[in-house]
Order: sequence, then structure tokens, then C-alpha cells
Amino acid sequence: MSDQRQINMLCIATYFKGEAFLRQARRDGCHVILVTLEKLKDADWPHDAIDETYFMPNEHSRDDVLKGISYLARSREIHRIVPLDEFDQETAAMLREHLRVPGMGETTARYFRDKLAMRVRAHNSGILVPEFVHVLNYDRLREYMARVPSPWVLKPRSEAAAIGIKKLHTSDELWPLLDEMGDRQSHYVLEHYVPGDIYHVDSIVFDREVKFAVVHKYGRPPMDVSAGGVFSTRKIPHQSADAQALELLNRDVIKALGLVRGVTHAEFIKGRDDGRFYFLEIASRVGGANIAECIEGSSGLNLWAEWARVEIAGEDFAYELPPHRDDYAGVVISLARQEHPDLSGFTDPEIVYRLQKPYHAGLVFASPSLERVEELLDQYNRRFYEEFFTTGPPLDRATA
Repeated sequence: MSDQRQINMLCIATYFKGEAFLRQARRDGCHVILVTLEKLKDADWPHDAIDETYFMPNEHSRDDVLKGISYLARSREIHRIVPLDEFDQETAAMLREHLRVPGMGETTARYFRDKLAMRVRAHNSGILVPEFVHVLNYDRLREYMARVPSPWVLKPRSEAAAIGIKKLHTSDELWPLLDEMGDRQSHYVLEHYVPGDIYHVDSIVFDREVKFAVVHKYGRPPMDVSAGGVFSTRKIPHQSADAQALELLNRDVIKALGLVRGVTHAEFIKGRDDGRFYFLEIASRVGGANIAECIEGSSGLNLWAEWARVEIAGEDFAYELPPHRDDYAGVVISLARQEHPDLSGFTDPEIVYRLQKPYHAGLVFASPSLERVEELLDQYNRRFYEEFFTTGPPLDRATA
């Protein structure tokens, strides 16, 4: 960036994450401004990569943020606004619109946050999605449940992962839930439950073109894991029929939803009964659950760092994908009975990352051999159940 203007990069984070993004932005010459919460004041932020830090009250409104960032803009020009967490995307889009900063606006951001908006847009673009209905008009809900066989899945429109999702088998189960929701009903969508294997595709996008995409397959659906189980995912061969089909479908989804640049994490299900791929959801963020570490293990690419490089390029110059490997990797994560699980018994040289989080056990492992990754996945999955696994209540909303 030596021949480019210095970019003032404003990063919003209401959760502690994105350290690699901040470091890459600073490494590439950006003036990095972090806006986060008071409760994250003592988090292990990479302070050597941050030029300015500002703290918002833990309880604040969008208008508070707008006023605060507008005040900052009086004394410095803001060139990029980046949300480091999915829950900050609407705020970042609002700020971009108000300050006229390049990047995703509020309408496009909605397609990557709102499960109803993304389904309507995808369906209207000819992309296969499970049959769904907005939880709004009761006559339409009754018609839907009479026509579409159960089970159904009740999903919040703007939560992440499997948070707040409930599986229903009869219409009698729905109405009491709606009574409990009250005025929040319209923030939900009801969807046909399609049994099958769930895949995720993680991408780097620049100038509306997918520059990089990698396909993984979950061991168990995230919704099932959230109710109790060990989470796992692993990369599948890019030359396989499933990977090829999903890479094409992923490109269609990103084109239909209008993403210009960034990173995405999309989920699809392969129907057990018909063998077809259905679009489930997409987010314009780095995937959670150590998926970024898994991708780095198999490719050498850190999606957080590449996201920073994409944002820096922006409208000023072209982003170029670095050389990368095409190896294989997997992840195994479990809630643990122990506060600090002892992973010292796992000594395989393929291990590239060990999760350090209270009451969690997690490993990322990589190898040029698909067979070796699948062998370790089976071993670790069994051992995690024996040595660490415990259950916890499913999340109804996000927690810090």
C-alpha cells in the first residue's frame, strides 16, 4: 500500500473476535480504529495493531452509535467501516449509508442477516429453498401447515447459527409459542424441515466475483449439536460432484443477493429423499466454530486476514488471491465437563490448533491425506464423547 493513500479503517466489535483482521489491516498500512463495548475493555485485543480504541456503553442505541461515530468523523475521514461480528452488520450498514462510506448498504445487508429476506430473494432468483412462510398472517400460517407436511422449523430471522431454532411436529405446538412471542412473532420464519446432510461453503468475494471457495460437510447438523452433541466439520474434495455442485450454487446465491466484496459463510442441505441441494442461509462474515482455523489448516489462507485485504482493496485497486494449498482439515469441538480440559493426550502431528476456552474442548487438524483427516475425525469424535462431553441448554439468544 506504499503508493496508496492511507485508509482509516473503522472496525465495530460487540464481541471479542477479528484479531487477525485488525493485524492485517495495520500490517497493510491502515489507520485502525476499534469501537467496542465497555465490557470488552480488558479483552486481549492486539493493541499493537490498533491506533485508536473507543468504548461504547454496554447498553446503547443505534442513534447513540450514529452520533458517536459522526463525532469521530469531524476530525478524521473514515474510508471503511467493517463489522467484526454478524450482530454488528446492520449497524455498520447504517453508518455507511449515513456517512456515505463505500460498502454494503442496509438493503443488501438485510439479505445476509434476515433469514426471510434471503429466502425470498433466493426463491425469486430460481434457487431451491425449503418451503417457508413468514410468521405474520395466521390464515397463511394455517394454509402452509395444512399443505406442507411436518416437521417444520421455527427460526428467528436475525440470529446466528442454531440460536433460538425450534423443531415442530404439529400445528398445536406453534400457537402457544406465538402467544409467548407476542409482538416478536413477525421476527420469525417457519420452514419445512428437510432431512439430510448439511454442508457449508466459505468464500472470498471481490468485485462480485468469488475468488476462493471451499466446501465442508458437517458431522451432524448444527441444530442437532446445539441440543447436545459433539460438533465437527471437515473439508470435502473440491473435485467431488457435491463440491462442484455446491460451488456453483454458492456463486448463484452470492450473485442473487448482490454482495460486492467480503467473505461469506453459506449453508446448504442435500435432501435425503431427493438428493437435491437446498439453500439454507448465508452470512457475510467469517464462519465461527474454528472454521477459519480449519480453512487455514487446509489452504494456508486466513479468512480474517484476507477479508481485511479485500476491504483495503475496495474500489482503489484489485484484490489478488495469494497462492494456497489444497489439503484437507477437520474440526472437533465439544462442551466439556472440565473447566480447563486436558488435551495433552492428543499428540498427533496433524493437530494445528487447540481451542483455549473454559468448558470447551476443541481441535483442528490438517493433512494432505483425506483418509487421514477422516481417520482422526472418527477417533477424536469418539474420544471427545468419552473424555469431555457434557450437555448444556440450547441458546435462545446470543451471549457474549
